[in-house]
Amino acid sequence: MNASADFARAVCPHDCPDTCAMRVTVEDGRAIKIAGDPDHPPTQGVLCTKVSRYAERVHHPMRLTQPMKRVGRKGEGRFESISWEEASEIAASRLGEIAARTPEAILPYSYAGTMGLVQGDSIAQRFFHKLGASRLDRTICAAAGAAGLRYTYGSSVGMHMEHFAESEVILIWGGNPIASNLHFWTRAQEAKRNGAKLIAIDPYRSLTAEKCHQHIALKPGTDGALALGMMYVLITDNRLDNDYLVAHTHGYEALKARALTYSPARVAEICGIDEQVIVDLARLYGSTRKAAIRMNYGLQRVRGGGNAVRAIACLPALTGAWRERAGGVLLSSSGWANIDANALQRPDLIPGWPKRLPRVINMNQIGNALTHAGDAAFGPKIEAIVVYNSNPVAVAPDSRTVAAGFAREDLFTIVLEQFQTDTADYADLLLPATTQLEHLDVHKSYGHTYVMANVPALAPVGEARPNTEIFRTIARKMGLTEPALFEADEDVAAQAFQWGDPVFDGIDWTSLKANGWAKLNVADAPFANGGFRTPSGKCEFYSDVLAKMGLDPLPDYLPPYESADGAPELAARYPLAMISPPARNFLNSTFVNIESLRATEGEPHVDLNPADAVSRGIADGDEVRVFNDRGAMRARARVSDRAREGLVVGLSIWWKKLSPDGRNANEVTSQALTDLGGSATFYDCLVEVERV
Repeated sequence: MNASADFARAVCPHDCPDTCAMRVTVEDGRAIKIAGDPDHPPTQGVLCTKVSRYAERVHHPMRLTQPMKRVGRKGEGRFESISWEEASEIAASRLGEIAARTPEAILPYSYAGTMGLVQGDSIAQRFFHKLGASRLDRTICAAAGAAGLRYTYGSSVGMHMEHFAESEVILIWGGNPIASNLHFWTRAQEAKRNGAKLIAIDPYRSLTAEKCHQHIALKPGTDGALALGMMYVLITDNRLDNDYLVAHTHGYEALKARALTYSPARVAEICGIDEQVIVDLARLYGSTRKAAIRMNYGLQRVRGGGNAVRAIACLPALTGAWRERAGGVLLSSSGWANIDANALQRPDLIPGWPKRLPRVINMNQIGNALTHAGDAAFGPKIEAIVVYNSNPVAVAPDSRTVAAGFAREDLFTIVLEQFQTDTADYADLLLPATTQLEHLDVHKSYGHTYVMANVPALAPVGEARPNTEIFRTIARKMGLTEPALFEADEDVAAQAFQWGDPVFDGIDWTSLKANGWAKLNVADAPFANGGFRTPSGKCEFYSDVLAKMGLDPLPDYLPPYESADGAPELAARYPLAMISPPARNFLNSTFVNIESLRATEGEPHVDLNPADAVSRGIADGDEVRVFNDRGAMRARARVSDRAREGLVVGLSIWWKKLSPDGRNANEVTSQALTDLGGSATFYDCLVEVERV
């Protein structure tokens, strides 16, 4: 762009439900202003503190601008600059040699460093499919919740974010939207001003919980029990919409029998809260159909996370809240806009498709996968890993094992990055990737019902290239000729969605790119008359699909793996439950290296309840060691009743290299998986804390 008052349309690419529309002003090749688009209804011209400083990220002095190869030991972070020609030759030679004999020894590793469909998993997936590489189960964040919704509603669908402003009761369950869902919080505040009652359900008194009318501080991992206890009261008080139950739900009698085993007295014991709190909550929720639930992903990062989401998702169907546009539930709206995965990712390129498929490796168990020597059950040892849109050494659970895997000298590692992250330090090849302002992409949202286009506002900084172009470069050097590997980003974007679906209502890539964003054609009250995406077309309290899989067809409470109920001997040694929700100034591990944001966050700290601190001789401001059998980290103690007794809260995720002891909260988290979806159990974690 020339120096002018014109702006380019962009989309915030980060893993946040708000998916904000941005306007980028450029002068002399640099972004000088990044603002929210005032015309985009969800964004309303407002960006969070992090993304309003996005130009600091794009033009950061430590930005990677040239390809580099390792010259020191793995993990030291010592590199020398090389040309793209040399970099692509090294990548093609090593990957080509492995692919020729043992393609499953190659593993891609990526997640939501960008939520864009083009720079996420389009050309990249096509490339790895063509090689026959191992497939990655991308489940680190939201898969348990997605599975819970899928077996209840048929897809990741829910109410419109804007309509929370009209709700009379809002349950904010397992989230801290002031830090991670700002534009929903704006609507919740509007509802509050109009008389709505806001209740936060969270083990931790977050910034959001402090501003609600009530905070229910239950034990971590007990959300499913609370939902079942609410059902007990709704049923015994007959606060049900019987007509809705008959017409639009499946399995009510079976659910009723299950719920009636969860009396308020039993649930109070499980959750560590007063019995009357449960009764009052259920009666308030059942007092109006304009009762809305904003779930977030914190509650599903435990053993029973999928079942917990199933249980909570049943509530609006019991009361008929779905009849109102200001009633229902929202965890994710991503399922409204269907991706054309076959066109975007081309699984048909897999050799032997569809009868013979490469193995699948769960990304949450990358530590075990990289340290596995290989056998008949596991398959070949992983010899090469290509990391893009992720920072697993910092963000994956059981970090000590993850780092040990990446430290293998015989593991060929390519990392596509914008900065030299913890993972980049272990790379053999470090390839500079563009930011959102330098490439083209198309987005949907999991927090609202709009699709969006991102156009490049800047030329790539230095020699940085889009992910798509990096994979095209390597494929070309390997001598691959499959045309799908070389399609232009514009053509890929045009294939991203199932544009013929009625929700797109005439939207296509050309119109979307011209306008910047478009609203999906989703009814105001999408399930007022049923129409769920399940096999029965109803809200499935009882899932025949789960029953056929040999799993419990009804939602239930599963105690956390690491809890007094789930593992009493472990709890005797490590009596404190630890959760590590996002710090307000970070987004996963993104933005940790932005000095202004890191300075605001201060240093790694953990919040301890005064009772737990006193019994351990810990005072506010002491340096403490948080540990279990997997590892340890050090942090500054904040003694506060924000954390309920028995709870440790470590706001995360710090880069390890930017922490005083080179460690972060994932030193103590485990590789165990959730009940449904194979997701991570970050908040299912017992520790002990001692003063250093």
